[in-house]
Amino acid sequence: MTEHILIVDDEPRVAEPLIFALQREHFQVTHVERGEQALARLDDDSPALVVLDVGLPDLNGFEVLKQLRRSSEVPVLFLTARQDEVDRILGLELGGDDYVTKPFSPREVVARIRAILKRLDKGAPAPVAEGREWRVDEQAAKAWFRDQALSLTRSEFLILEALVKHPGQVFSRARLLDICGSDEDSFERAVDTHIKTLRAKLRPLGGDAWIVTRRGLGYVLERP
Repeated sequence: MTEHILIVDDEPRVAEPLIFALQREHFQVTHVERGEQALARLDDDSPALVVLDVGLPDLNGFEVLKQLRRSSEVPVLFLTARQDEVDRILGLELGGDDYVTKPFSPREVVARIRAILKRLDKGAPAPVAEGREWRVDEQAAKAWFRDQALSLTRSEFLILEALVKHPGQVFSRARLLDICGSDEDSFERAVDTHIKTLRAKLRPLGGDAWIVTRRGLGYVLERP
């Protein structure tokens, strides 16, 4: 089945060569020029990946991603003309999967897209799950560590689910707060409390060390 890529960029000189390169590699491509258009399109389509420009004329690309992550975990590759490392880190903290700095080669972007899709292929084991340590059931809102069921609150499950599904990716407190999406969790420090209780529940099973604090950045799931 042809994989569908959504490109969000208002510059034809950037978008057109990329569209051509993707179609030549047999991808289905949809192109929009505004962030609001992208969010509306995602309600109708189910793209395999979104190529998202940071400097859009209506919404900042980071804001588009923040709204997108409230309802979707579709992988996102940023296109940015900015050289500032802080901007690139912010994009990844918010839930971006990779970035390419302009000017770029369309062939490089296609290669990055293939790498992301391969990494996230449902048929491929996540790096952290090679030993089948972690398992989450989104529909049942249940999680297991080394086949031991975990008794979790709603917010604890949502945080753990995000970490397990994206091993090695750092999640900021703000991002995890958005994932919780609860009026009870109105402050970023509430995330610290959830992480503390998660670690406490995992400690008897030897799983607490998997949840790593990246000082000043957030939390990540890593093999100890």
